[in-house]
Amino acid sequence: MTEEVNTPQIDYSRTGQYTLTVRLTTEEFFYSIYNPTNEKAYSFLSKATNENLSMAANVKDALKENEFLKHSYKRVNVLVVTRRFTLIPFELFEDEQAETILYHNHPRQDNEVVLYNILKKANVVVVFAIDKSVYQQMKEQFPDASFYCHASTLAEYYSGLSKQGNNLKMYACLREKSVDVLCYERGRLLLINNFKCSATSDIIYYLLYVWKELDFNQERDELHLSGNFADKEGVVNGLKRFVRQLFVIKPDSVFSSDGNVKTEKIPFDLQALSLCDL
Repeated sequence: MTEEVNTPQIDYSRTGQYTLTVRLTTEEFFYSIYNPTNEKAYSFLSKATNENLSMAANVKDALKENEFLKHSYKRVNVLVVTRRFTLIPFELFEDEQAETILYHNHPRQDNEVVLYNILKKANVVVVFAIDKSVYQQMKEQFPDASFYCHASTLAEYYSGLSKQGNNLKMYACLREKSVDVLCYERGRLLLINNFKCSATSDIIYYLLYVWKELDFNQERDELHLSGNFADKEGVVNGLKRFVRQLFVIKPDSVFSSDGNVKTEKIPFDLQALSLCDL
């Protein structure tokens, strides 16, 4: 069943003017449709996946069952949430080496396509893998679709924020079953990692572990939390015991232009994509 997070009036006879973003995870598919001629004309829908089916089978069903995915759009973004990514400094990147470098860091899988995103602000390249059948189905339906790793949107968005001030900054994007951690020194990416965890205590442990390993200062350096997690307050309260400069990010995204949009239900990496020049 598809949940309508927010559905202003969208004229589907004019989708050739709109931007469609499809966010793919193993637990849920999330969609946004944006009409650039009306800043409040965002539509958001989410649909839980069938855990008994593969990602490719879920995509096949989604393309068949959802009428709005049968339209053509001016721009289509496919945002893939995956742990199968790695970063390469831009000055060292050669596209013919992307697959080789990815599989130095992750076990090779046969049914994959290796893609990459160039991040201008972060000055790195994110190389990532996507299921080949998923890629082919999306390209067949949307031949001009652009593919992004969720880590790309986070790294680029946080990079811009981290350039303010002279201290080190850690950014943690919370999800119900994992946390993405990114650390910067005035815009320079020091570390990016993903930890699979769902307990408040585990999130606090991993964040403080990285904090200690990178020798962050408890008084001066900053920790910023974003994303969705049921016990975000518990995470905040637990971290406050150890980190003085703790902040919760509530981005002034274009989504917030409509008071009916519940931004807390919109995945943070998708919000970041709308704010990045990727």
